Amino acid sequence: MFLLVGLGNPGTEYAETRHNVGFMAVDEIVRRHHFSGFKSKFKGVYADGTVQQEKVMILKPMTYMNLSGESVGAICRFFKIPPEKVIVFHDDMDLPVGKIKVKTGGGSGGHNGIKSIDSHIGNGYTRVRIGVSKPAVKEQVIDWVLSKFSTTDRNILDDLITKTAIELPTLLTKDGSCFMNKIK
Repeated sequence: MFLLVGLGNPGTEYAETRHNVGFMAVDEIVRRHHFSGFKSKFKGVYADGTVQQEKVMILKPMTYMNLSGESVGAICRFFKIPPEKVIVFHDDMDLPVGKIKVKTGGGSGGHNGIKSIDSHIGNGYTRVRIGVSKPAVKEQVIDWVLSKFSTTDRNILDDLITKTAIELPTLLTKDGSCFMNKIK
């Protein structure tokens, strides 16, 4: 069983913001692969389904970004999901909009949601870093990640998220390079 985690913040005021691209990605996976409806538990909402005979759980932590690990840790303990079966989708300001990178392990890159998950399950999970670009001025980081995309950037992002959901079976084979090549 795989656990796919989309990072974001709960609430309509955050729904279409850069920080919520993880929620957007897993919502499209749920829609495209006909998963169950979301249920509340584990300090989040989760859905389940099957992708090419592989059982997959989707989790959207409702703890706000900085405490995401509480939710991820709770569901991993309950279902006995090891870190190597966890894939986290999150925003990354070091990548331009429309770019995606996959890596396993490593540091948090300053991302507070990733830091929180690391503290609860370690860092042996896979991260799907979705580009949201950087603000022009470093001091504007919080306002930037909580801002909405321009129409042009949103169109690029929507295309990327659709491709991500379509190519999910490749990602589940743990071949991040092949997955990234198919997304281009």
